Amino acid sequence: MSQNIAFDQEWVPSACTLPTAEQPLRAAEFDTLFADAVRAVTRPERTRLRLELAFSPEHAGRAAELTARENGCCSFFTFTLTVADGSLTLEVTVPARQAEILDALQARAVAAAAPPSA
Repeated sequence: MSQNIAFDQEWVPSACTLPTAEQPLRAAEFDTLFADAVRAVTRPERTRLRLELAFSPEHAGRAAELTARENGCCSFFTFTLTVADGSLTLEVTVPARQAEILDALQARAVAAAAPPSA
């Protein structure tokens, strides 16, 4: 079940070439992936975020397709999707000057992946 998370301009770096009208839609796609698939969020380094995803071909395909499109408009992101030993991990790295964007991405992942409050 996905949650509505307000679109926050901190999420969108000034270097993004995605048309402004499409930016909330892309953020919603990430929110849905986070809500459906993220099981754990860790930040091993200031410039690296690790998302442990529920293991499934569907989640792997969605993550690969979405991150490939995101890299087309925000080329400073490096996305690494790893499938190994029954686990699925998405790592996101950025240059140090883009760490605040990674902060915003982490906040969205944590908020979307959190179970809804009763």
